Amino acid sequence: MPGKIGYRTFTFAALALLLTSTTFAGEWKSLFDGKTLNGWTQKNGTAKYEVVDGTIRGTTNEGSPNSFLCSNELFGDFELEFEVKVHDKLNSGVQIRSKTKQPKGGAKYGRVYGPQVEIEASGPNGAEAGYIYGEATGRGWLTPKDKLIPHKYFKDGQWNKYRVVAKGNHIQTWINGHQIADLTDDEIYKTHPKGFIGLQVHGIPRGQGPYDVAWRNIRIRTLD
Repeated sequence: MPGKIGYRTFTFAALALLLTSTTFAGEWKSLFDGKTLNGWTQKNGTAKYEVVDGTIRGTTNEGSPNSFLCSNELFGDFELEFEVKVHDKLNSGVQIRSKTKQPKGGAKYGRVYGPQVEIEASGPNGAEAGYIYGEATGRGWLTPKDKLIPHKYFKDGQWNKYRVVAKGNHIQTWINGHQIADLTDDEIYKTHPKGFIGLQVHGIPRGQGPYDVAWRNIRIRTLD
């Protein structure tokens, strides 16, 4: 039966190609190739993003509003890991499941908004690194005030490893192996069930900076 053999051979070949070109749920995927900013788009401010020594470095531009380097791919339920090092005087963050509001006044991309995992040096009194903020949502901190406890798990001037798990209305974060946030929020999940990952360089007033923040080993896997 030459016809059937040929069909089966083609089917198996097509299946093999599919298996080698598809990322399945649970598989880790790198979001940064260590060499280029392929797969990312800058939105909002004028901070400078560049690849330096295998990292994504963001540098402030005085007078600029918040800047975001955003993944072109959108994610819903996922586990995200990355390492970050930030200047002691710079506040930063990583957007998750975020979107852009409709542009106004000729803006090219609109305003980035959604949940943000805080990046901030501990300083002498600790800080809110790892808690969840509602960037441009009008809600301020999504982490409840009674859970917003300053800590010193973030190591100033060093690389810090973050882990973020977003599953349905539940968002959890860890810094250097220590759990920080454990947020259940139906409201933010209703408006932001899926969106991009965004690397923030916070705006600074004129006459300050430049300050920088760097990320490396950014990887993600989807959750069923």
